[in-house]
Amino acid sequence: MALTLTLDPHGEQLVTAHLRTGRYHSPEEVITRALETLAEKEPPAPARTMTPAEAVADIRELRKGVTLGGIKIKDLINEGRKY
Repeated sequence: MALTLTLDPHGEQLVTAHLRTGRYHSPEEVITRALETLAEKEPPAPARTMTPAEAVADIRELRKGVTLGGIKIKDLINEGRKY
């Protein structure tokens, strides 16, 4: 995926300064390294928080057809209620 970025003057100065060191051969290399460093230092953004209703619906969907040794979870729950 190609992405075009527009940097403000400060961002341009930073890229230019890093290019002058000779360590990087293109602005793309500078930006890639900056993004890699950022990924190392900052954890990924948390996933979207579900509402309780969404969580219940998600759990119900995930439980469909799940069995434990041939026993359905629903049957296991009912069996547990006997005691």
